[in-house]
Amino acid sequence: MTSNPRPLVAGNWKMHGLLASIGEIEAVAAGYDAELRARAELVVCPPATLLALARPIAADVGLGGQDCHDEESGAHTGDISARMLADAGATYVIVGHSERRAAYGESDALVRAKAEAASRAGLTPIVCVGETRFDREAGRAVEIVGRQVDGSVPWSAPPERLVIAYEPVWAIGTGLTPTPRDVADMHGAIRARLETGFGAGNGGATRILYGGSVKPANAAELLRAPDVDGALVGGASLKAADFLGIAGAYR
Repeated sequence: MTSNPRPLVAGNWKMHGLLASIGEIEAVAAGYDAELRARAELVVCPPATLLALARPIAADVGLGGQDCHDEESGAHTGDISARMLADAGATYVIVGHSERRAAYGESDALVRAKAEAASRAGLTPIVCVGETRFDREAGRAVEIVGRQVDGSVPWSAPPERLVIAYEPVWAIGTGLTPTPRDVADMHGAIRARLETGFGAGNGGATRILYGGSVKPANAAELLRAPDVDGALVGGASLKAADFLGIAGAYR
């Protein structure tokens, strides 16, 4: 099944970006012209320290957080809640990124709780899933990713207010990328899980992004694959020219 929601290109700055980096968001906003706005939605997820500062200059570019706590408030030193992100200007938040799963041991259940907290705060969660190279070489990629989808998706949320980002762990920051056929096959499997979870005819409303070494040079080929509704971009989103180059695949 092929979906046809408005494509989304989201940039995950990770732990990069100081005050001087605000100019890159301003440059993205300047390059987000009427033609591109009509064809795709752009979102930048800078460090939380920059969200409120980026808000007045982002114009039509959406803003997102990179993680949130699963509780609304409390004694959680150093954490940030979904409501705080929304208050700072975010409309999206990434949850369950492989770096969080690996470095902090985040489980599917915790990722789902964070996604549910995001939905309650009015944010659209971008739920990340993806397999390791070991899992792919063992022929378990679809099984592993399917299990992550089943356990991480907030099934009570409206399907159109949810984004899934498929990021094969072995392709993040390595320069390695799966073939468009591999991407289409995995996205098709994820779509089937969404149809089961949300009910037949509803899973197509959820956008499924591809992430993992997406660059201007390979964006068009990857983003045109069936069931690919956009991209979650890492390092290439730090420079406005590269990020806009990727989004330009939709022109």
